[in-house]
Amino acid sequence: MATLPNGIRHLPEYLDRAAQEHLVEVVRAVVAEAPLYTPEMPGTGKPMSVRMTNCGPLGWVTDKVRGYRYQPEHPVTKRPWPAIPTELLELWEKLSGYPKPPQACLINFYVDDAKMGLHQDKDEKAFDAPVLSISLGNTCLFRVGGLSRQDPTGSFRLSSGDVVILGGEGRLVFHGVDRIYPGTSTLLKNGGRINLTLRRVHS
Repeated sequence: MATLPNGIRHLPEYLDRAAQEHLVEVVRAVVAEAPLYTPEMPGTGKPMSVRMTNCGPLGWVTDKVRGYRYQPEHPVTKRPWPAIPTELLELWEKLSGYPKPPQACLINFYVDDAKMGLHQDKDEKAFDAPVLSISLGNTCLFRVGGLSRQDPTGSFRLSSGDVVILGGEGRLVFHGVDRIYPGTSTLLKNGGRINLTLRRVHS
């Protein structure tokens, strides 16, 4: 993909191997407190192919009955989400260009046959704040379109340690994950990919 929509930045290999390994340990500590669970699509109740959890004052969740939303507690354990780790807050402060801290960090775990269909991140109210995405583990094929689902799309690979920032005119573009490339990283012992997305929910 030669060009990205305005406001979208791709920072290849932003995190070196040591930083990636440290973040994996940080994520493991979050997951120990807020276990990964399988979310459901609104209306149909169809399970998504990714497992997820969150950290921060709010967490993004979805289920058959109540649909997409943010809430302050884990839908299975009913406990508050753990705090966003300092390392992620520092990344937000360095890269987001936004004066307020993130309120949610969505953690998605992709097994090697998982995908994520084209979607917009639009359940927030603070559209002036970017979404900051961090990739760990196996490489994925990331697809980006425009503000309409019918707009042309292009795709590029995201490798372990890459950071993507959806901001400005690119904040509400459709995007998704077409596929995971197994065996492209040795970071995660059992393969797969972790994606962390830091978000500001309220202005």
